[in-house]
Order: sequence, then C-alpha cells, then structure tokens
Amino acid sequence: GLEYLTQIDQILVHQQVELLEAVTGWETENKYRIRNTLGQDIYFAAERSNCCVRQYCGPSRPFAMSIVDNSQREVIHLERPLRCSSSLCFCCLQHIEVQSPPGTVIGYIDQKVSLVYPWFSIKDADGETQLKIKGPCCACKWCEVEFEVLSADGTQQVGKITK
Repeated sequence: GLEYLTQIDQILVHQQVELLEAVTGWETENKYRIRNTLGQDIYFAAERSNCCVRQYCGPSRPFAMSIVDNSQREVIHLERPLRCSSSLCFCCLQHIEVQSPPGTVIGYIDQKVSLVYPWFSIKDADGETQLKIKGPCCACKWCEVEFEVLSADGTQQVGKITK
C-alpha cells in the first residue's frame, strides 16, 4: 500500500519513453516508474486513454491512471476529464479526481485561473484546499522546471516538484 511513503521524504517519477512515440510522434499511453532515492521501484503508474483522443487532444486529453505497488495492487486511481489546457479558460480548467483505495475519493487537484503562473489547489474529499502548487512562468519542454508546493494559504513553501 501507501504506508511506505511515510518513511521517505522524496520520490522520483520517471516517464518511460516509448520507441514508437519517440520516433514517429504518435502519442501512446504514458507509463511511469516511481522510485525512491536509491533508484528502487516502489510504484508503477499507467495511463488508460483512447488512441484517437490522444492524437487529437494531446496533453489536454481525458485519461484514467492506475498507480500500483510492487505486488501489482492498485493503491491510487486518478480520473481526469477532457478539459482546456489554457489557464485562462475559467469554465473548463484542469481537474483530477484522486481515489485511494480505488472507488474512494480522497481528494482533487484543480487548476486555478491565472494570467502568469499556473496555480493548482490540492483539495481533500470535502473540497477544502490543503495545499497549493505554483508553477513556473514559462515551462520549457526540454528544461528543468520547478513547481512550488505551498501551504493552504500560499504563504509557506512545504515542498517542490521538479520536472
């Protein structure tokens, strides 16, 4: 299960590059290895999405993602509907439902309207903001970028996400 996460202060998420996608640009379902700082696999995440939707909607596509432990038990399930990728489209911003165990909603990740920085709220099952994430002003596909993880009121940095 998820108990292991209480013992560590960092995880590394590595996307597995598919040869077909790298050579042709044809979008495939994303897969990720989730490792501890020693490089040991602790979880595996796999996207489920429609082939046509992946090609036409790109990063805005709807998907489901299963995160499984080393015993192949699904410990987290994510559901993201089709939404706009622009933070200016206030009517249809990104939204992810988080379930753990699968079928039990424990929270949500919601994108906020923003003119400069991408902002996200991490919410509990009741919709109350527990953390905020502030993204970079501009995200380069080939550059390392940092997202600040902030307290619920946005005043204190409590972590970071590096991509």
